[in-house]
Amino acid sequence: MYRIKILKRLLCLLFIGFVPIVRAEFPDHAVRLVVPFTPAGAVDGIARLFSVDFGKNLGQPVLVDNKPGSGGTIGITTVTGAPADGYTLLLGNIATASAPALYPKAGVNTKLLDPVILIGRSAYVLAVRNDFPVKSITDLVTLVKTHPGKYNYSSAGSGSAIHLAAELFKAQAGVDIVHVPYKGAGPAVNALLAGDVEMMFGSISELRQQFQVGRLRPLAVTSSTRSSALADVPAMSEAGLKDYDVAGWYGIYAPKNLPPDVLKKLQSSAQMTLNSPNVQQLLKQYEMEPSKGSPQEAGETLESEVKRWSEVIRRANIVVE
Repeated sequence: MYRIKILKRLLCLLFIGFVPIVRAEFPDHAVRLVVPFTPAGAVDGIARLFSVDFGKNLGQPVLVDNKPGSGGTIGITTVTGAPADGYTLLLGNIATASAPALYPKAGVNTKLLDPVILIGRSAYVLAVRNDFPVKSITDLVTLVKTHPGKYNYSSAGSGSAIHLAAELFKAQAGVDIVHVPYKGAGPAVNALLAGDVEMMFGSISELRQQFQVGRLRPLAVTSSTRSSALADVPAMSEAGLKDYDVAGWYGIYAPKNLPPDVLKKLQSSAQMTLNSPNVQQLLKQYEMEPSKGSPQEAGETLESEVKRWSEVIRRANIVVE
């Protein structure tokens, strides 16, 4: 009898061991959207405007978590090292793509990210002071080729998106313009206004007011086609730089190897959010062109941007650490 009781207990334990663990339906608590920069910047603004409706469509709040530092690498590695459960996401941009080459010691590996959605793109613009004697990209290229190394451009700092945009322009146009880095886009604009430099690449939203009052003049937008935000300003391709296409972009990425149903839920909810009239209107306020919203587009963008900026950084010998 005693042996029978022991056998029953063993059989019960064996049965319990084969009972499958039921995972709670995703999501059952708040999702964290990591922004690798300080609050109040453009990346943070995009994250916050998107997260509200994203949370509603997911059925749980999406909370923005700012993790600035080391050119965004702290925030990026926070996500790539997080559990693959869908509760930690990354708001990625050009800094995500350039980080592996700019900060090789930080251990950033973008292959550890799965795409959720590409939210949108926003062209930059090449601006000069209104009294600078060029009216077009063709005029500018002719002038700086005549006087290599004489003219300067400002940027928001070494390795910033507008620095990379300028270095790509230099390479494709075959010109020598001296880089003068500043600590942020604001000081870079002020340097241009003061005449300390002759030109800069910048965001349309940051420079629009200076265009309107006539202190600065836009020469070209950096996208392959004209931007609806500056419809009268030509694209770089119209000046002969057919392969030049640079834009600030924003997308959401998750740690690699999420359960397929979790990744699908994130992607479908993000697509629904992007298509909402509220988010479409908010993107216009940021001078952004909404993307198609497919995960494939987000993945291809990150992959191509990593390759492109790695080459630019290597060729220009850009060092930030």
